[in-house]
Amino acid sequence: MIYHPIGVFDSGLGGLSVLSEIRRLLPNEDLLYVADSGHAPYGDKPLSTIEARAIAITEFLLDQGAKAIVVACNTATGAAARVLRSRYPVPIIAMEPAVKPAIERTRSGVVAVLATRQTLASHNFSVLLARLGQGVEILPRPCPGLVEQVEAGDLDGDRTRDLLWGYLEPLLARGADTLVLGCTHYPFLTPLIQELAGPDTLVLDSGTAVARQVRRRLNEAGLLAPPEKTGREHFWTSGKNASTHGLMTRLWGAEVILAPFIEDAIRPAPTSCVGLALEAI
Repeated sequence: MIYHPIGVFDSGLGGLSVLSEIRRLLPNEDLLYVADSGHAPYGDKPLSTIEARAIAITEFLLDQGAKAIVVACNTATGAAARVLRSRYPVPIIAMEPAVKPAIERTRSGVVAVLATRQTLASHNFSVLLARLGQGVEILPRPCPGLVEQVEAGDLDGDRTRDLLWGYLEPLLARGADTLVLGCTHYPFLTPLIQELAGPDTLVLDSGTAVARQVRRRLNEAGLLAPPEKTGREHFWTSGKNASTHGLMTRLWGAEVILAPFIEDAIRPAPTSCVGLALEAI
């Protein structure tokens, strides 16, 4: 029997926060993950560059037999999701900041959205605010530097703490009681964000909602793996394998098998995952 995997990618390691939710809801699925750490962060890149990266990675994942693509990056969603959907026939599931549940749950009527500059400047985010941002005050807050701190594995050090407090303090002073994490790297900072913001501040991200959408789309298309199957994962990075491997293992919570993502050789599967690729496609 042929079982196709789900392809997931991000500018770096942040999308692992989404991948973990997909794994939790879909334990029977094979998962393929590309961390484009060699080109992170996307937040300060031109839209054309982000779009090109998204296309290259999507084509690689499709070459591995992916039956669906998850754009586990808010910045790449804003820059490339529409292009990917117009080019490829498989389900393309992308990110949307958790603004709607934040609006439903805020008590003060003030919601802050922490994200990259590109995400907050995107057409997608403007449409989201126009659709949902009535009757509440929404405070967009670009957070340059946070992606780099996560990519460096500094989740609670002094530099990360100082950066976060500089972003959070003005938002809390304006009455924000709900914080939306609009970048998939930021959930790895949730314990520190919660500590700094206080126990009465609600912190939300979109990982679970995206995983539910993946399950729904695959179910509608009759593409879910059977319940008796055991799902496996494989990981690629465009960054330095040696430095990425330890941090990816730490963030994923289990040992990972990591292969290099090389665009000039995207047709053949990396040697270390040939067995997975043949079983999954």
